Amino acid sequence: MLEKLLINRINHHLYSRGHMNENLFGFRPQKSTIDAAMVVKEFVQDSLAAGDVIALVSLDVQGAFDAAWWPAILKEMIDCGSPKNLYKLTKNYFTERTAILATKSIKMEKELSRGCPQGSCSAPGNWNLQYNSLLNIKYMDRTKVVAYADDLIMATRGESIRAVENYTKVGLSKIKGWAKNYKNKVNDTKSKETLISRIKRKKIRTSEYTKTTNLLNKPLR
Repeated sequence: MLEKLLINRINHHLYSRGHMNENLFGFRPQKSTIDAAMVVKEFVQDSLAAGDVIALVSLDVQGAFDAAWWPAILKEMIDCGSPKNLYKLTKNYFTERTAILATKSIKMEKELSRGCPQGSCSAPGNWNLQYNSLLNIKYMDRTKVVAYADDLIMATRGESIRAVENYTKVGLSKIKGWAKNYKNKVNDTKSKETLISRIKRKKIRTSEYTKTTNLLNKPLR
């Protein structure tokens, strides 16, 4: 009960003061996957109408809730001006937590510094606190980043295939920096990329546009 009251008060503070990024759609009231898809669709339609080429890169944070780093969550609470009582109670909630593995012959105990308990009422809210910082990074005007739960789509527009590739790499480098600072990893095996353009297929095939693995692996590892 205390845990639910705590996260409800934190969310009330965040939403009432507009601290949550408008492109964060997971675990939020009156927001859904359809809303996230429509934002991406509008970006693509506007870009095509302007004659641009669009690259969509889908990314998956490895471990998701298990990878939530507590110092990052607490930092976000400070940055959003969270009341001291909520901050101190959250800090206490993350203090001296341990994981225990016990069998008939052995017992192992490890102190934890990350992870939101799966199934707990506060896990989605705490995860959103950390993920919100990724969306608040200053990306280029031609880039839009949309998130739902642990999934992320980065849409980038450019005047040519080569240009959109370069702009995409700039955005991926920012995500790489966030992942390093917040002790997270991007799951390369689940990361995909697609190109949307009105350019004829022959021109795309003969271009220097790289494959998904080449585009993702270098910036994100």
